[in-house]
Amino acid sequence: MRDFSPYFRSTVGFDHLFNMLDQVADAGNGYPPYNIERTDETHYRISVAVAGFAEKDLTVEVKDGVLTIVGKREEAPKQGYLYQGIAGRAFERRFQLAEHVEVRAAKLENGLLHVDLERVVPEEKKPRRIAINAPEFKTIEGQAKAA
Repeated sequence: MRDFSPYFRSTVGFDHLFNMLDQVADAGNGYPPYNIERTDETHYRISVAVAGFAEKDLTVEVKDGVLTIVGKREEAPKQGYLYQGIAGRAFERRFQLAEHVEVRAAKLENGLLHVDLERVVPEEKKPRRIAINAPEFKTIEGQAKAA
C-alpha cells in the first residue's frame, strides 16, 4: 500500500484517483496476461489469456463501473504430468471502466476471452458548436443639420 497522504493536503476531490492507484499497485501479480486495444474512436477490446478454461469456468460481470473477470476451474482428477506448464489456477482480474463505457459482448475464442467495450457518450455530454449571433448593424441615413 502506498502512502499518498502528502498529496491529500494540497488536492481536493482526487481521493478516488489515489484509491485507483492503490488498486493498480496491488493488482500487479500479472496473471492472467491481458491486452487492451482501441479498435476505433469509441470501441475497445480487452483480451485475456485463459488457456485451459472453458466457458463454464469463466464469469464476466460489471458493477459500479468495474469490470470483473473471474476464472475458476473445477477440480480435475490428478493426471500423471511429467511437466505442467499451463497454469490453471483461479484468478480474478478487475478493470476500472471510464465514464460512459459499456460492455457490449464477451466471447471465448482460441484460449482468449475477448470483452468488447464501447464508449457511449450521451447527446447532452457531446461537444456541440454554438453559433455566434452578432447584432446586426443598421445604417442610419439622414441629413446633417447645419449649425
